[in-house]
Amino acid sequence: MEYDNNGIRRQDRLLDKENAYALLRTGEYGILSMVGEEGESYAVPVNYAWDCENAIYIHCAPQGRKLRCIALHPRVSFCVVGRTHVVSRKFTTGYESIILTGHARTCLPAEERMQALRLILEKYAPNDLETGLKYAEKSFRRTEIIRIDLESMSGKCKRVNFCITDTKHSATTGTP
Repeated sequence: MEYDNNGIRRQDRLLDKENAYALLRTGEYGILSMVGEEGESYAVPVNYAWDCENAIYIHCAPQGRKLRCIALHPRVSFCVVGRTHVVSRKFTTGYESIILTGHARTCLPAEERMQALRLILEKYAPNDLETGLKYAEKSFRRTEIIRIDLESMSGKCKRVNFCITDTKHSATTGTP
């Protein structure tokens, strides 16, 4: 996957590669954006796991709109937003985000699907991994996995100073 920030207009707000990879690894959720069945845009928030190489895995039901969209238009975009902080008295927001592009694939081999479920469980339920793996095995037939083969990623951030009184207006998941 190529990390390329050349297309970002505000070069003073670049998120360095190390922090971009950290955000991809730890992000709580991402927004999967696709072309809809009739050419309209369609985006949906999803949990995901990154294989620390060139793929993101998403679990879903074996049928649904995401899968229909991917079957017609496999090229997708994926956005992860990390920490944010609104600083109302400065009329600004601190943030960090990454945008990735790639091709979505389904109908993966059973072994890869199970490994993807393991990655997802390790990320979201590390203290319940054993129980989660048993659950994944039982519900395996009712689960589809989407793999996004990543092609490019860019990252952007804005760091702002703030005082503690600004936190009442924050939708933060951490302090930027």
